Amino acid sequence: MSGYSTTSEPVRFERDCPAVMVPQGDNVVLPAGQAGYITQALGGSFTVFVDGNLFRIAGSDADAIGKVAPIPLELAADAADEDVEKLVWSQLRTCFDPEIPIDIVELGLVYDCDLEKADDGQRKVKIRMTLTAPGCGMGEILVEDVRSKLEMIPTISETDVELVFDPPWNHSMMSDAAKLETGMF
Repeated sequence: MSGYSTTSEPVRFERDCPAVMVPQGDNVVLPAGQAGYITQALGGSFTVFVDGNLFRIAGSDADAIGKVAPIPLELAADAADEDVEKLVWSQLRTCFDPEIPIDIVELGLVYDCDLEKADDGQRKVKIRMTLTAPGCGMGEILVEDVRSKLEMIPTISETDVELVFDPPWNHSMMSDAAKLETGMF
């Protein structure tokens, strides 16, 4: 991405804000008063264009750019494993690469999702996923995004996200909707 477009929303940071440089994955702090443009607001996080660079702002820091943090998740007290798994997949669909406006499920990056219920009623989820490219600087950021979003689900006490590269990802793993969106159909 070369920068912002006419559909990007101007923004000014209201406080110092932690951010992750895209695609390098470096942690930085953008200062209060800094101007930029929101280029993507998907899955509860934001991609902003500032001084020729892209940065990812976590949803928990939404207030720094005048936005509202995501609403906490709810789950019925008597939720069955199927209900929890449905919510897990729903949460995975809120995880986006900061440069690609398609979620990781539609991109075909999630290989496996296993849910285990403990005797105390808590659950552990294990995810096997990959990246579009092994050297992607945002890999650990995406893994942490998956982990943190799944651990927002009531009864999920632990999330194990394994990053794998076998089989290697390719365009054929994308959903038809994702292929259409990216023009790779």
